[in-house]
Amino acid sequence: MKLVEIVLLAAGMAGVAVGCLGLVVAREALLRLHYLGPASSVGAPLIIAALVVQDGLSLSAVKLVLIGVLLIGSGAVTVAAFGRAIAQREGLIETDSPA
Repeated sequence: MKLVEIVLLAAGMAGVAVGCLGLVVAREALLRLHYLGPASSVGAPLIIAALVVQDGLSLSAVKLVLIGVLLIGSGAVTVAAFGRAIAQREGLIETDSPA
């Protein structure tokens, strides 16, 4: 393995580990949402970047990049949706029916 691959992989694994540890430690559901960010928008894309560096320019590398972009985008949307659902459940916001 090249040094770049090792650094990217280690940084990605650290991001995922921090996210998992935060999910376990946080007591409130809304606080847990903050720890999903490092795992979905930092950790997984860095791991994918390490795989792309290892594969080089190929069709599988293009597929990996697309998966990374989807993870970054869907991670933010998922956190927002869960946050809204938790806030509605706890009565922090009212549920409005669309007019």
